[in-house]
Amino acid sequence: MPRRNRSHRSERPGPQGGGGWFGVESREEGPDGDWVVRPVTGAAAVKVYRCPGCDHEIPVGVAHVVAWRADGIGSVDDRRHWHRACWNNRGNRRISRRSGR
Repeated sequence: MPRRNRSHRSERPGPQGGGGWFGVESREEGPDGDWVVRPVTGAAAVKVYRCPGCDHEIPVGVAHVVAWRADGIGSVDDRRHWHRACWNNRGNRRISRRSGR
């Protein structure tokens, strides 16, 4: 029997809802510190980014996450766009050579 793809995420509001095309920011703790993470919907992904986790491009129209340090160190330029899977597995792999971090 085929699986039904259902979204149960209330934190991903649509264009009329609370966060526009972006999801609600959350704070995540990890072995590499505290981070603020914001999901980006495919509709809001209008530029190509390079994921620091796998060093592959995140094409236009692909949902992903944006993360930055929660401690306030750094600037807007320190935000990074990650594939969701790469972000979730960042503790299990080393950061790519291109990211410089």
